[in-house]
Amino acid sequence: MSINSYFCVKRETENEIIIERSRFISFVKKCETEEEARAFLEEKRKAHPFATHNCYAYVTDCGKIARFSDDGEPQGTAGQPILEVIKNKKLFNVAVVVTRYFGGIKLGAGGLVRAYSQGAKEVIEKAGLAENVLSKVYEIKLPYDYYQPLLKYLGKVKNAVISTDFADNVKVKVAAPLSDESFADKIIDLTNGKASIQANGEDYIIYEG
Repeated sequence: MSINSYFCVKRETENEIIIERSRFISFVKKCETEEEARAFLEEKRKAHPFATHNCYAYVTDCGKIARFSDDGEPQGTAGQPILEVIKNKKLFNVAVVVTRYFGGIKLGAGGLVRAYSQGAKEVIEKAGLAENVLSKVYEIKLPYDYYQPLLKYLGKVKNAVISTDFADNVKVKVAAPLSDESFADKIIDLTNGKASIQANGEDYIIYEG
């Protein structure tokens, strides 16, 4: 069963902090599936082959899958704290990798937990959050005379225009929240029945503004 909406990061982001001469480089990315998260982790491992640790946590498949790893750090000091940051922010479909280059000073268990938590928290805040709303995608075909009235209506309701094609008629591909059950009927009324509108699947959409 799908969820109506979830929060995730807006963009792939990197951040770095220095704690007691150790470098903690954090990476975050939206990953909808576990396969995407594992690929993201492998990408960072290859980019930092000489790092002391590449610790990570991810929550994918809209919360159905959650994994983490301390990657050689003392048990419970890295992966779990990263995962807790993700969960506390109520994020889905996100992967966080925190790469550490050891600086020669041991931080202790408490220091490691604070360092990895801080690394995850800062990179997520830097990336920004966006709500992903389960939406229905529509294909609208209408005469040119009704295109401007359509744009005016779309300016008043939550939607996202995906594409517009100007041919014999105007074809507009637009997404609207699944919760807006009257969206299609309103388009028909707006165009006095001259528009054809067809649902073409569902997807999670980020609505700006």
